[in-house]
Amino acid sequence: MPDGTTTSFTDAVSGPEMMANLRQIARWVKSSGAAEEREALAFIDQRMRDYGFRTEVILHDAFISLPGKASVLVDGKAVKAITQSFSQSSPPGGVSGVPVYIGHGTEEDFAGRDLAGKILLMEGMATPATAKRATEAGAIAHLHISHHEHIHEMCISPVWGSPGNSTKDGMPRTVVCSVDNADGGAIRDALAAGGSPVVTLHAEVDTGWRKTPILVAEIDGAAGGGDEPFVLLSGHHDTWYYGVMDNGSANAGMMEVARLCAERRDRMQRGLRVCFWSGHSHGRYSGSAWYADAYWDELDRRCVAHVNVDSLGGAGATVLANTAAMAELWQLAASAVQAHTNQTYKGKRKNRSSDDSFVQIGIPSMFGSISEQPAKHAQARNALGWWWHTPHDTIDKVDEANLVRDTRVLGQVVWNLLASEVVPLDHAATAASLLAELAPLETKLAGRFPIEPLVASATALRDAAAALAGRPAKDAAAANAALMRASRALVPADYTAGDRFLHPHALPVPNWPTLQPIRDLAATTPGTDEERYAAVDALRARNRVAFALREARAAIADAAAALG
Repeated sequence: MPDGTTTSFTDAVSGPEMMANLRQIARWVKSSGAAEEREALAFIDQRMRDYGFRTEVILHDAFISLPGKASVLVDGKAVKAITQSFSQSSPPGGVSGVPVYIGHGTEEDFAGRDLAGKILLMEGMATPATAKRATEAGAIAHLHISHHEHIHEMCISPVWGSPGNSTKDGMPRTVVCSVDNADGGAIRDALAAGGSPVVTLHAEVDTGWRKTPILVAEIDGAAGGGDEPFVLLSGHHDTWYYGVMDNGSANAGMMEVARLCAERRDRMQRGLRVCFWSGHSHGRYSGSAWYADAYWDELDRRCVAHVNVDSLGGAGATVLANTAAMAELWQLAASAVQAHTNQTYKGKRKNRSSDDSFVQIGIPSMFGSISEQPAKHAQARNALGWWWHTPHDTIDKVDEANLVRDTRVLGQVVWNLLASEVVPLDHAATAASLLAELAPLETKLAGRFPIEPLVASATALRDAAAALAGRPAKDAAAANAALMRASRALVPADYTAGDRFLHPHALPVPNWPTLQPIRDLAATTPGTDEERYAAVDALRARNRVAFALREARAAIADAAAALG
């Protein structure tokens, strides 16, 4: 349960203050890099300065894709359609042909099929994964069938952030459009009945480099500035259309938490940095990715944790039990959710979304969206409401009471990260999650591959980290620095292939992806060449994980020495 100081903080969250700010934010369509986006950001900038923050607007080059006009003709008859961010623009006459229906566009749907030069018809929203598969298959276009009557804007690039020479070949090379369920279903049904409907896709997409802004607002802890650690609170500012829930409500919640923190600065053990990103909707997280690269050294040295927030307070959004957190922040999320709802926190693993651009550095993170609708269609990408990424995302889709509730959850975790003498990072939980991944591999690889040293090291880490709980600090600064070092070792192993300087793609990744070569080895037949090839990579993967565990155990030992 939260203590009295935390309860005082969360009780002070003001619905009227947030709604007043939100009504202002709701005045602008905020496309990445557009003049209106800068106007809206200027309003937030002024508010943050009013609250006592130092602010800076940073302009940087970003690769941005703004969808324009689109049309889809079915046997010459127009149906309602949109194109997607990072679609290719169609040639002057569009692209035409009888489409090939490939279900939901999964790997299995693509497997073994010659789709070169084809127009593909798929169920569900356009995604980076389907765009990647279609591009690699040599398709010229794909048409997506929405799961209902609304058509959702989507960014389909799988490349996290702006592309570089090393990643630009992974950008989509197809023309992409989406239609509603009735029109798309009619095409699918005609194909199933043996018909040959001809679809023609037209798409105009403005893709290229442009300047985009990041608003950085900062306030020091009670001890002052310098190189003190800080908590990063962030959310995107750019939107589809007016984007009042996504992400105006989150911006209002961030501003409210910032206001309350500034009023209590004398109790802050570390600083608070609040970042409002551009390029989320139209640049595949280009703003936060650029910031992670440009400020890598400072973030590595000083950032304790990243709290990201998206789409707060949606009308009808009553489910908070599923919001995401990394293992070391899971208990912090659980305490906040359970304090402000009657729900038992289930949690889920953080995925590759929501400007989570700092995992490779080793910064633990939590949230993204906090609340969601109680049920969603199986083909929907998320449960943020039928209006998500449509022109209907207007101020009537935000419920003030839900916004207050969600912001109290947000505020509790941010305040606990700021005000706790010893930062609440639970590395025992991270080690336990690794052990859960190692257990089936230990069984499968018994006598084939020496995985036992990893199990022993992870067990020792879990036990040593658990022994830190509740101990007072002799040297809080040293303890906190050690806990941050443990994160720098563990988080990249838990959420990337292990490179601390590259952004993993915006695609699903397995738990502890550093273990994937060992999983691949476990799937081979003993005694085969396939096993021998896999063993080469598995040894290297084992060494990578072993090194991360060794570094984390040393850091936890230093933390123990700094605690009473």
